[in-house]
Amino acid sequence: MFNALSQQPVDKIMQLMHMFREDPREDKIDLGVGVYKNAEGVTPVMRAVKAAEKTLWEEQDTKAYVGLAGDPAFADAMASLVLGDAVPRDRVAAVATPGGTGAVRQAFELMLMANPGVRVFVSDPTWPNHIGILNYLGIEIVTYRYFDGETGAVDFAGMMEDLGQLRAGDVVLLHGCCHNPTGANLTLPEWRQVVERLNATGAVPMIDIAYQGFGDGLDADAAPTRLVAESCPETLIAASCSKNFGVYRERTGILMAVAHEPAPKALAQENLTSLNRMNYSFPPDHGARVVTMILTDDALRADWMAELEDTRLGMLRLREALAGELQKLSGSDRFGFLAQHRGMFSLLGTTPDLVERLRAEHGIYMIGDSRMNIAGLNDRTVPILARAILDVGI
Repeated sequence: MFNALSQQPVDKIMQLMHMFREDPREDKIDLGVGVYKNAEGVTPVMRAVKAAEKTLWEEQDTKAYVGLAGDPAFADAMASLVLGDAVPRDRVAAVATPGGTGAVRQAFELMLMANPGVRVFVSDPTWPNHIGILNYLGIEIVTYRYFDGETGAVDFAGMMEDLGQLRAGDVVLLHGCCHNPTGANLTLPEWRQVVERLNATGAVPMIDIAYQGFGDGLDADAAPTRLVAESCPETLIAASCSKNFGVYRERTGILMAVAHEPAPKALAQENLTSLNRMNYSFPPDHGARVVTMILTDDALRADWMAELEDTRLGMLRLREALAGELQKLSGSDRFGFLAQHRGMFSLLGTTPDLVERLRAEHGIYMIGDSRMNIAGLNDRTVPILARAILDVGI
């Protein structure tokens, strides 16, 4: 049986991690892996997470299963964090999932159950796993233009022209904030135009929000998702706690289905719960319980928000420092877009050949499409990266 299996394509990020580990150069810089790192190159456990886990360890008296949809308190806390008061809680179906990836997978499964011929419109570029999962499930992908490599900004005119192909029942996959891999975000007025297009065509929005709090702040980052959820008849939202709570390995995510009528909301909840049962029976609970404890305790929440804000401002400072260093060295503001991007990532908009030269000649590792993890930098490495970018001719 095993001999009949097909060889799978190499995961570029995993391959890059291996190459970085094997590189003997002491001054090498890892800008590839999509995890937050502090100035010491460590992904820390947040203070509020440590405190909540200690309390959980001391007080938890069972490891029995939670419900198929996960702990209702986790769903309540996450609905409040992501949606605020944009929609009533009784219009939100929700299931806990193994991370944001699990939420994305369940969303794709749900739309396939509802419409076997569904088309999903995906930004070009997008997170590679979006494409991988859609292809595996046999769902038709339609790409829409998103990033302008010349300006480093969103190609909104191209995006709207491509969304002119929408038909009723299509799904449009949108990044809620801190677009991965580009770092370029729509403005709120542009989001309103997208909502108008969705409602005019009968297409359904799906929001993938994995970096809430990493861009302009918790509420500002959630504003587009809240706008879509309150304005469209139906919305799917896949949210991750990996980044903003730093619980990557605990696999903590949630899928929410917002419906403005009771009957479709109840049907969505029933089907989401069934999907959980078929795919992994019960979702993981440790990370979800820790997140719930933080969001429902005033002191823990305040400490978490303070540390998250420090993280956000630190990444913003690195962006501004890199853009400033490039301007100083080049005498040009052509890299100014780096300071305008938000979140962990930015897309330089250069060729794979020049990215390879960065690795070979300077020990700087980033994905071939030129996505770099800003959180992989520090005060010492910002000038090194700036000189290398200009040295290879980017």
